[in-house]
Amino acid sequence: MENHILTNEFPEYVQKIAELKTNDGSFRKMYVNYEEVNALIQHYEDGEVNHTTDEHLTELRRKRLHLKDSIYSYLHSN
Repeated sequence: MENHILTNEFPEYVQKIAELKTNDGSFRKMYVNYEEVNALIQHYEDGEVNHTTDEHLTELRRKRLHLKDSIYSYLHSN
């Protein structure tokens, strides 16, 4: 499966992501939320956790996409 960590998603913003994680509480909250959702999806996709439905996994993917869009907007505007 594809790796959706933010530095892979936004390689042009690696330095900015590192700075904002450290210095910006709002960004850090979005970042942590994204990483948690992404890790959960990865566990389901890797078969490490088998207790979910297709609908739940789809909802998690939608949430990850929404967070990714929010993070991109934040990175682009700051």
